[in-house]
Amino acid sequence: MSSWQNLLTEVRQCTLCEPELPMGARPVVQLHPNAKILVAGQAPGRRVHASGKPFDDPSGDRLRQWMGIDKATFYDAEKLAIIPMGLCYPGTGKSGDLPPRPECAPAWRQKLLEQLPNLELTLAIGQYAQSWHIDEPKQTLTERVKNWESYWPEVLPLPHPSPRNNLWLKRNPWFEDSIIPMLQERVARLLNA
Repeated sequence: MSSWQNLLTEVRQCTLCEPELPMGARPVVQLHPNAKILVAGQAPGRRVHASGKPFDDPSGDRLRQWMGIDKATFYDAEKLAIIPMGLCYPGTGKSGDLPPRPECAPAWRQKLLEQLPNLELTLAIGQYAQSWHIDEPKQTLTERVKNWESYWPEVLPLPHPSPRNNLWLKRNPWFEDSIIPMLQERVARLLNA
């Protein structure tokens, strides 16, 4: 086994946060050194915890639509790495899923990112991923997304594709009108290079 495969095995066996997780530890991550695109999400939801497949839910359907790709392409680890800020389902709070566990990113994120030498685009989905991948902590998620050209073409801040964000999308039609076509063009170029 190569070093990245050993690391992936180690990550998938992690139980660091298990006492705090309502459904136990089940790290969900997709990784291969050939990947050119990183999907940096927040944390798996309940459905993803059950299936073990990242974005295996309506959020994933919308994300794939935004990217202009099908499931086979999305789940091809040699094309796309998927590394959420928290690798396990954190549980549910009053207004949706809880934030990623704070222990996870410091323990694993940098080690995993070091395994992606061919990375050309990071999709920073939601405030937790954006805080890690974009060094401008004083901006809101909406401000970061509006300022997407400041980080382009290496990083693209995105709102979470969850159906819970339908109101945000309705209030910000510029996002799907202006940013999604650029995202689809860049994804197609990277995957077909």
